[in-house]
Amino acid sequence: MIYLKRYFLLLALIPTLIIACNKDDNNINSSNSEDWLIPKDEVRDGGPGKDGIPSIDNPKFTDAASASYLNDNDLVFGYATNGKARAYPHPILDWHEIINDDFEGKSIAVIYCPLTGTGMGWDRSINGQPTTFGVSGLLYNSNVIPYDRATDSYWSQMRLDCVHGELAGNNIEMYQLVETTWKTWKEMYPNTDVVSQNTGFNRNYSRYPYGDYKINNDKLLFPVENEDNRLPGKERVLGVIIEGKAKVYSINSFGNDIGALEDNFQGKRIVLAGSKSENLIVSFERILDDGTELQFQAVQNSLPIILQDNEGNEWDIFGKAINGPRAGEKLKATNAFIGFWFSWPAFYPDVEIYN
Repeated sequence: MIYLKRYFLLLALIPTLIIACNKDDNNINSSNSEDWLIPKDEVRDGGPGKDGIPSIDNPKFTDAASASYLNDNDLVFGYATNGKARAYPHPILDWHEIINDDFEGKSIAVIYCPLTGTGMGWDRSINGQPTTFGVSGLLYNSNVIPYDRATDSYWSQMRLDCVHGELAGNNIEMYQLVETTWKTWKEMYPNTDVVSQNTGFNRNYSRYPYGDYKINNDKLLFPVENEDNRLPGKERVLGVIIEGKAKVYSINSFGNDIGALEDNFQGKRIVLAGSKSENLIVSFERILDDGTELQFQAVQNSLPIILQDNEGNEWDIFGKAINGPRAGEKLKATNAFIGFWFSWPAFYPDVEIYN
């Protein structure tokens, strides 16, 4: 069964996905190839067609106390700025994959692929004008290919670039989202808004539509290149991407307390902070714009503050100095996002693993 059956099962609210297909039968060999920047025969037609999985283009929000459809362990993507916070839950994105939002003067597309477990925030501005992104219905290495509605160009989520159309070769600009549990997010930001179930679509957002997909390391719905068994396939890891190279860091590398580690990758000196119990990991560059290199240690029991440096500054999960001589300054976030391990070697064959 290909993506088409998956979509019909989603509409029917059947909780378990049944897979029985020749997965090589649903590529896009009939399409033009002149400006595809990825192998055309590895781009697969999922089945439902363009916008068959509908993006949410006018999200409605509610407060934390009213989001009764969420469990504490549900994962969310969070964004906070100017004293305000919003959460975009996996249980909504499992069904829609894209939420186009405007928040505090920023045009953000939250792009999530349930098959690779990857989610991130994209700048929706194309040639200086905001647009929206939709679900094209195409996949590459089991990963969603969004399209922008301004130019009808197609973008690879995990490559972070446009792979087909007028904007082919352009890179995406990212906003830093924090992925963590609903419990952790609402404890850090009790006044947060959260996407409500009032989406305009008839879906059961309390039900995960993919059965045991998240925990079954052997279950893939579509083939991927460069299978790699160094880690369990569905282990969630943070991948840091610098100059086209990737290095992953496991949330399981951290204990239940907030931990910090410093690393060098592709000539960049970075710091990561995370916690296994909080289901949280973030990363930043250690060298500031003025050339100062900071040394960090973890801060306990003060979320959203997670780091303290050798100058006495305290930094939150978005890299903002909350206290200290640099209060108000921000660390530079790395291009990084969490995803299932199997997806990283598919896109970055020489991916490194932090040990």
